[in-house]
Amino acid sequence: MTATTPPAPAETAASPDAAATGAPAEGAAQPPSPGQVWTLAEDAPDEQIIGVASGAKEGIAKQSETVGAVVEGLDSWAFVIGSVRISAFDILFVVATILLVLGAAWFGTRLVRKGLRGMSRLDGAQALLAEKIATIVIWTAAFFIGVDLLGIDLTALAFFGGAFGLAIGFGLQKTFGNLISGIILLLDKSIKPGDVISVHDSSGAESFGQIRKIGIRAISVITRDRTEYLIPNETLMINQVVNWSYSSRDVRVKAPVGVSYNSDIELVTKLLYQAAEDTERVLKTPRPRVNIMEFGDSSVNFELRFWIQDPEEGMANIRSDIYRRIWHLFKENDVEIPFPQRDLNVRSSEQFDRLIAALEGDPKKAE
Repeated sequence: MTATTPPAPAETAASPDAAATGAPAEGAAQPPSPGQVWTLAEDAPDEQIIGVASGAKEGIAKQSETVGAVVEGLDSWAFVIGSVRISAFDILFVVATILLVLGAAWFGTRLVRKGLRGMSRLDGAQALLAEKIATIVIWTAAFFIGVDLLGIDLTALAFFGGAFGLAIGFGLQKTFGNLISGIILLLDKSIKPGDVISVHDSSGAESFGQIRKIGIRAISVITRDRTEYLIPNETLMINQVVNWSYSSRDVRVKAPVGVSYNSDIELVTKLLYQAAEDTERVLKTPRPRVNIMEFGDSSVNFELRFWIQDPEEGMANIRSDIYRRIWHLFKENDVEIPFPQRDLNVRSSEQFDRLIAALEGDPKKAE
């Protein structure tokens, strides 16, 4: 019979002394003690929350001994979450990377905006559209570049992608709708910066405003009283909009005027034309027009029609200038502006005759 010898114990087996004292085996990582948040680098597991930060740390440390000492000092202070070690250097690296990416994206959008505004072959709407598309592309690229620099694995978020995307879709539905509406408005040029449109205040009164800018969510309209309205882009797509400068900036204004039946209508017509010619904002072409509209109860009603090219400067003030000039011309030429007059006919009766007699002081007729 052949005797067999028992196998030798493995070299990695713990010694009886170590087992008796409860010391951990050689090479085993020691977990942080309860309540310990900050720990030195050599006491923590050798894992990084950001893989790129480790390579950056080594590259920076090789530049000089002083820089290396600073980096090692920052990296020595860390806190542990489970099996993940996060050092002060990791935090500074993340913050610096985010600031660098944001700064580069901001500078890129500014540079593109300046370049597009300097291109003479693009009109205002085309330049604004190109600027918005370039801004979206730059910030999207900045996001993915930042994710790559930080070493974030997006596949870890795949499990939550469906639910997260659905929530974002519902939450940003109006935002994306306004964004697409703004791009469509710029493409068909129905609304563009500088146009004059009609807006209504909370009481329903109509006012005129000039489009200052078209943003991602809304357009900015400034009225004559310096009130700024923010109108969602989608509202302009689905509702009727009065654009006073869509195809032409020429706007016709009407000023009705009534004169006495005793007036010379030829003289009145001449004076109305003169009032239009003497007013600065009235265009010479198309020429003003004077029409007799009707024979009213107490006046002959004229209407002066004239054209202006700057409705954003106000409609009420141009009418005021016209009426002021008409007033002075009518005064100089003795043209009467009548007011409503009524003839009162009283039917005679016995009681009325007695009242008149009493007022006249005749007691016999009053009896």
